Amino acid sequence: MGFKCPERKGVADFLQEVTSRKDQKQYWARVDEPYRFVPVKDFVSAFRSFHTGRAITNELAVPFDKSKSHPAALTTTRYGVSGTELLKANIDREILLMKRNSFVYMFRTFQLILMSFISMTLFFRTSMKRDSVTSGGIYMGALFFGVLMIMFNGFSELALTVFKLPVFFKQRDLLFYPAWAYAIPSWILKIPITFIEVGGYVFITYYVMGFDPNVGRFFKQYLLMLAINQMAASLFRFIGGAARSMIVANVFASFMLLIFMVLGGFILVREKVKKWWIWGYWISPLMYAQNAISVNELLGHSWDKILNSTASNETLGVQVLKSRGVFPEAKWYWIGLGAMLGFTLLFNALFTLALTYLKAYGNSRSSVSEDELKEKHANLNGEVLDNNHLETHGPSGISTGNDSAVVEDSSPVKRGMVLPFLPLALTFENIRYSVDMPPEMKTQGVVEDRLELLKGVSGSFRPGVLTALMGVSGAGKTTLMDVLAGRKTGGYIEGNISISGYPKKQETFARVSGYCEQNDIHSPQVTVYESLLFSAWLRLPGDVDLNKRKMFIEEVMELVELKPLRDALVGLPGVNGLSTEQRKRLTIAVELVANPSIIFMDEPTSGLDARAAAIVMRTVRNTVDTGRTVVCTIHQPSIDIFEAFDELFLMKRGGEEIYAGPLGHHSSELIEYFEGIHGVGKIKDGYNPATWMLEVTTTGQEQMLGVDFSDIYKKSELYQRNKALIKELSQPAPGSSDLYFPTQYSQSSITQCVACLWKQNLSYWRNPPYNAVRFLFTTVIALLFGTIFWDLGGKMSQSQDLFNAMGSMYAAVLFIGVMNCTSVQPVVAVERTVFYRERAAGMYSAFPYAFGQVVIELPYTLVQATVYGVIVYAMIGFEWTAPKFFWYLFFMYFTLLYFTFYGMMAIGLTPNYHIASIVSSAFYAIWNLFSGFIIPRPKTPIWWRWYCWVCPVAWTLYGLVVSQFGDVVTPMDDGTLVKDFIEDYFDFKHSWLGYVATVVVAFTLLFAFLFGFAIMKLNFQKR
Repeated sequence: MGFKCPERKGVADFLQEVTSRKDQKQYWARVDEPYRFVPVKDFVSAFRSFHTGRAITNELAVPFDKSKSHPAALTTTRYGVSGTELLKANIDREILLMKRNSFVYMFRTFQLILMSFISMTLFFRTSMKRDSVTSGGIYMGALFFGVLMIMFNGFSELALTVFKLPVFFKQRDLLFYPAWAYAIPSWILKIPITFIEVGGYVFITYYVMGFDPNVGRFFKQYLLMLAINQMAASLFRFIGGAARSMIVANVFASFMLLIFMVLGGFILVREKVKKWWIWGYWISPLMYAQNAISVNELLGHSWDKILNSTASNETLGVQVLKSRGVFPEAKWYWIGLGAMLGFTLLFNALFTLALTYLKAYGNSRSSVSEDELKEKHANLNGEVLDNNHLETHGPSGISTGNDSAVVEDSSPVKRGMVLPFLPLALTFENIRYSVDMPPEMKTQGVVEDRLELLKGVSGSFRPGVLTALMGVSGAGKTTLMDVLAGRKTGGYIEGNISISGYPKKQETFARVSGYCEQNDIHSPQVTVYESLLFSAWLRLPGDVDLNKRKMFIEEVMELVELKPLRDALVGLPGVNGLSTEQRKRLTIAVELVANPSIIFMDEPTSGLDARAAAIVMRTVRNTVDTGRTVVCTIHQPSIDIFEAFDELFLMKRGGEEIYAGPLGHHSSELIEYFEGIHGVGKIKDGYNPATWMLEVTTTGQEQMLGVDFSDIYKKSELYQRNKALIKELSQPAPGSSDLYFPTQYSQSSITQCVACLWKQNLSYWRNPPYNAVRFLFTTVIALLFGTIFWDLGGKMSQSQDLFNAMGSMYAAVLFIGVMNCTSVQPVVAVERTVFYRERAAGMYSAFPYAFGQVVIELPYTLVQATVYGVIVYAMIGFEWTAPKFFWYLFFMYFTLLYFTFYGMMAIGLTPNYHIASIVSSAFYAIWNLFSGFIIPRPKTPIWWRWYCWVCPVAWTLYGLVVSQFGDVVTPMDDGTLVKDFIEDYFDFKHSWLGYVATVVVAFTLLFAFLFGFAIMKLNFQKR
């Protein structure tokens, strides 16, 4: 074929590059013939005519004789063991997982017990009278809340199911076991936990709330609650299994809960359900639960008194049941219990079917630029592309000699780099870094208080010199780099670090240094070009104008070969967007556009194949040739990559240096140093010096030879040379001055706010899973409520009509609010990790980030509130006057806002998204209880009344009810005016409307402020 593998080149790397259009030319070996590109097709046909290729073709031409196979090689059963064995294995695994996940179950039980204490002190028997139909309504509220609590308790099944699905799908497709063997244990084994959780609620609350003191009814309530809990858990398991992704599952689960709750017969009584929705009433599991539990209580002995025989002969219990639209017959308890068990079996069967027939979501692909696509097509068809768009890149041979490759590679670089920078040297002497001794090690008998990770390390990094920081895993490479770059958030640092002779100050150092982290963290919804624009905007000095900035970005993109990908979205790692290698180059570019003098790179080639690593290293080499100081930690490099470095700083496990100095041509100086140590074996020809060096310096080798490499280094001439160099570089050059910047950040606070808002705006606009789903969900709920509560807004003849209208407000506020709260959390959690990196890089302070995140929600929530408000207001038929309509929109808007900001605040105050969702959900239940719908404020015992004034949902309902009905002077059927009834029953005064509005706005501001405060003061990133 005419190509030759150079002497010091790995064969695998050579084979990869010789078929690549950009790298082929450098291996052409026929001097007498001019080079032309050899396409992949030619390699294929040459292999087929070669003797190896012909031998394979001949071997495959003879058909296989089946009679030669051994009978044991054939399987006759679908699974490896019998069904009972499969079930046993799955049961054992499920038990193990439940033990490991015990925190979730303990927390759920704790949450239920906590709620049971709150609700039993709220519905306390001394203040729970049995003297009127209204007081019966309070009992119904207490029962409804109990059912809701038990139902919501199953919600965590959703996340537990979805997280386990990827493993399940993999094992199912490899025929480990059938779906039923997985589904049965996940249902049956949770039943004992149900007994404990539900017992915690029912046993604590039953007598304290003053339910009917008959032991039979007590156990009947316990049994029903068990069935409800099982039904809810199976429902959420089924939704998780059918949705297969957290975002979809959350939306569907909220949706099902909403329909079940609104049509469950408590929020809207049966007589008022429209005929087109009555089927929803009959299929709602909550309806059967609510009916059964109400009948069980209200047909009891305490309720069989007749209040006023002239008005009605029915007992008080029956009157209450009828007023709430419940069937007043005892058989409804058993119907309800049967329905619960039926639903449990149905949902578990559906869960098993979903697991059997649904496939996992497909895995994603990374972005491909147009050039790459053209190249792939050309390779397949054997065409030769015109060279103009390929010749812009120099050859990929990373060379350190004086051959043409370097000249070709660096000529465009020398021409460019519009912005001047100050070359800086970094020296460090006697660096020690220690952390508090981990408790695990103390229990094993370690007496010291601190664990030392770096033990007196010294060295220097100079401009225009590419230094490799190497050592075995656990030697402290990344630790040293974090200490030098000022990225450590904890621990104790001792020693001197100086920048060109002046002591290092982190505030100024962050402005002249760049740090490329190992895990490439970028905002997923912005493009490559926008990421660079954002970084340059915030990090270049204010006197660099826009045109210069853009020219500089173009230059950097050329340098890191990102031009073809400029409009590609970054995406989430491993999910979508850029490939690992493209991300690495973006990480380097984001730091380069800040025009730093010193750049730290943490393992820039880890996780890349040889070709991708070569591209990244070419980028790094180009950067050094502009005269910057670059340090890379590196793990198992190939020969070419290793020899692209000028100097090596080698550490051994325990954090001590054992070599710091030049590599030399073909690593000659390094090899000479180690071969000079008595007992170290010689390196074989063509062997990778990096691998050899790590092999001969292991702890095992030290013990065999009876030497300490760190001592040998400290006694060497090399060490003395380094000491002298450090001393020389630690003196400021004559006429130089210390780094000084008038402000901590290169841009003013206003510019930082504008830039953060600009980026958030792009991120939100390109995030349909968050925003489109939110709008769709809101619109569907609005239409749903509109049709369910059709034309109920104008009816006010009975108190139940007002409760129905209030029910629509209550359900909407709670559901859309909670959905906003849960859906904003993953978005903010991802952005917060990016914020940690960008703040550490000195791009902006915490305030502009929080400002951008809060302000971008305002227009989106406004659209959401308006869509909901207009649809629902019109369909439910509230009174059409401008003030009432705008009050309705006003309260909906600020309520959705404070829910969204509450979700953000939960993320800000907790280390990760999972803990945030658990903590925030604990408050949904409490807000639900004190909202004033289940039990009005005047009926709340005096010791809980303060919380009604602290609960934001209560203020929202106050505002919504009082703005619609607080000034209505129409008399109801029994002669009371609507406004008087609202004042007596709820204690809602129309004159307070202004105060209520102020408080709702105050909650919004409070949560937004707490989010910003948490982002500013708390740092959950441990380094």
